[in-house]
Parts: sequence; C-alpha cells; structure tokens
Amino acid sequence: MKDTGKKKQNISQSPEINVKVSLLRWAIERSGKSIDNLSKKPQMSKLEEWLNGSSKPTLHQLENFAASTFTPFGYLFLDAPPHERLPIPYFRTVTGDSVFRPSPNLIETVHIVKRRQDWIREYLIEEGSEQLKFVNSARATNQYVDVARRISHEMHMTSEWAVKHRTFTDALSELRQKIEEIGIFVTVNGIVGNNTHRRLDPLEFRGFVLVDKYAPFIFVNNADGKAAQMFTLAHELAHIWLGKSAAFDLRQLVSASNTIEIACNRIAAELLIPEDNIRRNWDKFDNLNRLEDVAQHFKVSKIVVARKALDMQLIDQTEFDKFYREYEQKEQQRRDESTNGGNFYHTSNLRIGKRFARNVIRAVRERKLLYREAYHLTGLHHETFEKYAKKLDKENAE
Repeated sequence: MKDTGKKKQNISQSPEINVKVSLLRWAIERSGKSIDNLSKKPQMSKLEEWLNGSSKPTLHQLENFAASTFTPFGYLFLDAPPHERLPIPYFRTVTGDSVFRPSPNLIETVHIVKRRQDWIREYLIEEGSEQLKFVNSARATNQYVDVARRISHEMHMTSEWAVKHRTFTDALSELRQKIEEIGIFVTVNGIVGNNTHRRLDPLEFRGFVLVDKYAPFIFVNNADGKAAQMFTLAHELAHIWLGKSAAFDLRQLVSASNTIEIACNRIAAELLIPEDNIRRNWDKFDNLNRLEDVAQHFKVSKIVVARKALDMQLIDQTEFDKFYREYEQKEQQRRDESTNGGNFYHTSNLRIGKRFARNVIRAVRERKLLYREAYHLTGLHHETFEKYAKKLDKENAE
C-alpha cells in the first residue's frame, strides 16, 4: 500500500511541461471536442488553467491530452501548429463555406490504408505480379457509357447483373467481390481502425480511392447508408479507370464541380443502372411508386435510381430534393439506432478486406512478414489474428 501511495505522489509531483497554449488550442479545435467535455477527464481537470497559462501539464497529463484529442504527441512540441494536408485531392460538393480542414479521423484513416497499400504493393512486386492494365486506361473526355461498359466487361458483369439477386444487400456484396477479383483491394469501415469510439462522419467523406498500378485501394465509409455505399463503390471504380486518387463527400450523390468528379459520377450511375434499362422499364411501373419499383427490379438503391432519373430529366430537381430529404431523415434515424456490434468474421472481412487479409496471412506463414507487422497492418492481435486467419482458411477450403 505504501508503494502505491509513493507512485501517486511521484506522478502528482512530476515536472511540468512547457507547451505552447496555441498548440493546445489548435489540438482541441482540430479534434472537434469541447473544452468542457475534455475537462471532465481526471487527467485534464486543469485544462482551463493550461489554456490561460496559470499552470502547465505534466508529461503524463500531456500524453493523455494528446490521446484524447487524437493528436500525434510530437506535434505538441512544435514551434507552431502544423498545416495538415491529405495526401490525395479532396473534392467537396459543398461550396462557398469555410476553408476545409480534414478531421483527425479522416487523416488517420487515409494513412492506415496508405500503409497497407505501400506494403502490399512491394509484396506483390516481389511475388512477380504484373501491373493492372485497366488502371488509368480511360480519360474524363471519353464517353461515360463506353467507360462503364469497359468496367462491366472487366468484371464480367452484364447490364442487368444485379437483377438475379434476391436483395439489394446481396447485390452490394457481389459488387465488392467482383471488384476484389480483378485485383482491387476494398476496405469498408465506419470507424478509425478498430476504435469504436472514433466513428467516421459520412457528411465529411463517403469514401476515397488510392490509385496504383499494382495495388489500387478503395475505401468506403460504412457509417454511410448501404444505398449510398453502392454508388460510392461505383464512383471509386471510375476513379481507378481514370487513374486519379481522391476523397469525396458526394452530398446528395452530386459530384463536386470538377471534370474528373463529374465524369466519375456519370460513369458510376451508368455502371449501376444503364440508361437503356431505365428507358425500357420506366413506363412499366406505377407513377406513385416508380422510383421504388425500378430500384427493386434492378436491385439498386432508390437513391441511385433517383440520381439517374434526374440526370435523364425523367424527374425534376424539386422532386429529387424532396426524395433526398426524406432519404436523409431515414438514414439519420438508422445511424442513431445503429450499434457497433456484429459478426466478428464478417466485420473483419469488411474492415480489412479479404484480398488484403489473405496476402498478409500468406506472407506471415511464408516468413516474409513478421507477426507484429501483420498485427499492425490488420489491426488484429495475437489470438484475434489467429482466429480470423483460421476462419478465412476454412472458407478457402470449402
């Protein structure tokens, strides 16, 4: 008991760290958290004093502050706040608002995927893999119908590929599988890594794509609605064909006013539901439930049908806006009611991606990758990693 008391006393008497108030305020603003909420944490009860300069944090308190604000610890010792940038272009539908600052969650998520891409690219080259010919094989000036057909041909998908599926979810699952089968890595996650306390905001970004000739990566924000996720996947596929890495928010499934983004949106919509298919079937369905009936028939989301119908002038902007407001209200309710639970194997498949996981596991077993590096790449550790690897082995053997 005496030793414990001494330890507590030593911590309380630890030397204070001279950290600039401007860096503390920058870290708080960057995190999106309030001073009041941060001050409620035991190690930051004196946060107000740190900010007004009447006291300074100890090393342990500063470490806790960095973790709570998602700030790299070394940043707090810089002369001035760093100017953080994403390593890829970011296209926003919203214009005219304040200067965009990417959140720590977005920045860290991009770097997690980039780290995976760097490793798998080197591994694939060492294994003798060839470059993917479809990457950067199209241009924004190409006819979007032609590019969509080329993508469908590469993935061996007919123009009505989704109709055979019983549900929309089944169609979405097949699309992810088809994408990975042609050599693209897909990650679907709604949190930063495996940290359930750091949820990604679909209003900030719906997804991003890291283009590479050997290892292109697609990331889909799983906090977004399933309906929007299918469009995001298709949009990111178009980016790979055009050879352009990017992150985007796609508000109301509308692209930013950028040539590449506009082309990707048109290609995505055509890939999911070709114009010819809509025109042939539009008048077959009752006017009151047309969007829902067409969506059900082609196993795509209503929002994708509505977006395509707007582009084809089958509905007007007022009708689309009304539909989208109702959709967003339902999606917000779904997000509020959602939980972070779920099947471990299925969740891991989404967060890591089957294609990437299989390569990591093979590299470990061939002693080309250390276990600690595999843990770092997948976010799974020790028994959890082995449990997932065995489940994946069993599936491959079936």
